[in-house]
Amino acid sequence: MMKELDITDRKVAQQVLDLQLSSYRVEAELTGFDGIPPLRDTVEMLISSGETFYGWYLGGELAGAVSYKLEEKVLDIHRVMVHPRHFRKGVATALLQSLLDSTTAVHRVEVRTGSLNHPARKLYRRLGFIEVGEEETAPGFWMTRFTMVRDGDAG
Repeated sequence: MMKELDITDRKVAQQVLDLQLSSYRVEAELTGFDGIPPLRDTVEMLISSGETFYGWYLGGELAGAVSYKLEEKVLDIHRVMVHPRHFRKGVATALLQSLLDSTTAVHRVEVRTGSLNHPARKLYRRLGFIEVGEEETAPGFWMTRFTMVRDGDAG
């Protein structure tokens, strides 16, 4: 089940950081790039991120999390992470679908992932996101940008 996380609580922030490092190490392996910014984060960086975090729990364990910022009807998803122990259990899909369902006053949703992270790209396409471009964010490392326009929900 999805639950809002108090990222300003150091214990919670440490749990999220542990999850994040495990999750993004897999993306680093998939993309061949270990300079992914979430791998450089600290507890203090998460606490001061200004992002809203939600976690997904399985058997009492934080199995996945998502973070975002919402500004002027644009939901910008910053992090999507699942502990490798919980891959292929639908955690990322459940997190994202729950987030999309709970944010009705949103005109557009944006998310990015490493261009070589094919599982994430497939997930975003399946949820209705459209690829809108790529950018080289570090030498030889490309990120794919996705968007979803939700005109009917813009209120």
